[in-house]
Amino acid sequence: MNSELVALRPYRPIGLTRPRIMGIVNVTPDSFSDGGDYLRLDAAIAHAEALVAAGAQLVDVGGESTRPGAERVSAVEEQRRVLPVIEALADRGIPVSVDTLNASTALAAAELGVVIINDVSAGLADPGMARVAAETGLHFVASHWSASNGRGLNAPGDGSRSSTSHGTVLRDVRNDLKNRVAELIVNGVRPDRIILDPGIGFAKTAEENWQLLANIAALGTIGYPVLIGASRKRFLGALLAPDAPTTARDPATATISALAAQAGVWGVRVHNVAATKTALDVWEAMQP
Repeated sequence: MNSELVALRPYRPIGLTRPRIMGIVNVTPDSFSDGGDYLRLDAAIAHAEALVAAGAQLVDVGGESTRPGAERVSAVEEQRRVLPVIEALADRGIPVSVDTLNASTALAAAELGVVIINDVSAGLADPGMARVAAETGLHFVASHWSASNGRGLNAPGDGSRSSTSHGTVLRDVRNDLKNRVAELIVNGVRPDRIILDPGIGFAKTAEENWQLLANIAALGTIGYPVLIGASRKRFLGALLAPDAPTTARDPATATISALAAQAGVWGVRVHNVAATKTALDVWEAMQP
């Protein structure tokens, strides 16, 4: 494994480093953007290889939809979907992240060679997740998670949440992430393995998403690398015609990637790797 690929760095407002691009492979029938497209093993592998060819440094493989209101699937079914893909990609030397809420899936994926565990609940959904992260020593993406969000937990979608009052979302997300980091460390997760994700689009209004994106640098000052996952999220659709397909959100996603780079993020998680790579190429060319 290329150690530079997942090397962590503290937030630095100057001397910015180009973010890593994490390409998305959803092995699900019901993901909001590409559900059903990559259920076959050969299709998933081909898509992952295309993402890497387009410029992705990591491939994030998930077997459970994150769309609002999606039904939970069993860990057995999730593993049936993702483990063959992970094994095939790892055998090809492609660095893989596993997107899962389940500690058993994370452990099985670790045994196949993943380099990152990406848990949108930051270990809250499965009490065994922190132990797996600690024992495997893998990098661990801890996303912001509120009591009202989550997969298959009757979660409201983007634009419908009212539990965070106006103007407090940045403070609340910062505090929640700090608390999660503290608990993860207490449970043995190495601080230098933690990456933070503000949970864009998860049980947050469109205004809250924009507030968080406008304050990425403030999230970075917590002291941990930051991953931004805004790709094709519903709040971006408000910038387009009502009948525009989710793929039409890719230019907005790429723009966010470039602005996130300027704010010092560690990485961006996207569907359209080529568009984001071009945006980052432009950003990098403009650096003094």
